[in-house]
Amino acid sequence: MAASSVIPSLLLFLFVAAAATAAASSNPNGYMHLRFYNHERILGSGPSATVVYAVQRRDSNSGAGFGNVIVYDNLLRSGVETDSPIVGRNQGMGVGSSLAENSGLTNFQLVFTAGKYNGSSLALQGLFPVAPLGTVFERAITGGTGKFRLARGYLLTTEVRATNTTLTGQLDAYITFR
Repeated sequence: MAASSVIPSLLLFLFVAAAATAAASSNPNGYMHLRFYNHERILGSGPSATVVYAVQRRDSNSGAGFGNVIVYDNLLRSGVETDSPIVGRNQGMGVGSSLAENSGLTNFQLVFTAGKYNGSSLALQGLFPVAPLGTVFERAITGGTGKFRLARGYLLTTEVRATNTTLTGQLDAYITFR
């Protein structure tokens, strides 16, 4: 009798342990939301600009002009203010991919150089629309390194501040892990 009551308990224990292991391996770090700010010196703002044209069509009035190639290396900060701590860099490129010149395709890395994510990065891609300040747009998180290995998710960007020489965007990353 004692042996027959142990078997169901053992089976229940093995089932619960297997379910917990499967859940931990398929999503080891769960869900994560990060917020930081992209600080960019814009086109035409001098030799220290963080955005440069690699190719520019002469008849285009927009940075997102069809066929334009833009390369950038922007600061990532923990806040919107220019003296907020630097947490990393936004390094990548954009290609004017719209004949209407109202968007471009971006491919970039968020490289973390400080804080708890130092040495890790997120890989992203998607459209960057030419839109008014405050417009929210989405790009895909396609992977990562270090603490973001196997990351997937999306990045919501909202341009929150613009001057003649700078553009500041709020970046909200929503990350899951395989």
